[in-house]
Amino acid sequence: MNQVLSRYLPSHAVEAAFMLIKDNNVHLKVVNERRTRHGDYRRMPDGTQQITVNANLNEYRFLITLVHEIAHLLAFEKYGRRIKPHGQEWKLTFRNLMLPFIRPEIFPSKLLPIIASHFRNPTASSDTDARLSIALKSFDQPNDKNYIFEVPSGALFRIYNGKIFKKGPKRIKRYECLEVSTGKIYLFQPNAEVELLRA
Repeated sequence: MNQVLSRYLPSHAVEAAFMLIKDNNVHLKVVNERRTRHGDYRRMPDGTQQITVNANLNEYRFLITLVHEIAHLLAFEKYGRRIKPHGQEWKLTFRNLMLPFIRPEIFPSKLLPIIASHFRNPTASSDTDARLSIALKSFDQPNDKNYIFEVPSGALFRIYNGKIFKKGPKRIKRYECLEVSTGKIYLFQPNAEVELLRA
């Protein structure tokens, strides 16, 4: 298992992550990319605990995702299955599990203060914390996508499912964008990755 983990995690995080998996009887599956999630946790019908994490994540996002999903398992076991999936019990569990990993041997110095800030009150997804998401994506393989905040106002862009939008004004934190084919308005996080369509 350590050999598998060393392909996906920062080297100084492998042993501690392995112990979390082993101590909690987790069946870890590394799977192909899913657009809608980085990972998930499921209690299987036979009682085993299965966690899946996307294989295409950079090592820092992989670690955060793995610990995020283990936090679901432990929060449900400690507080019962009626808690909110990303409620206070999960936040507390996630924060406590992440603390030993928030070290300069594991995360680069430019990420550490952003990670520390995020874990004061972790969100349901690292993608909903735009500052953390953008910082983590700087460690991804380069691609031809732009962030919404980089797209010029009024420009057209395409999202992963092929739909085309026109960028509108910023409303507090998110951008109002018009879906060209339907005329409907949608709100986009500033860190959403899109394909800018050249005029």
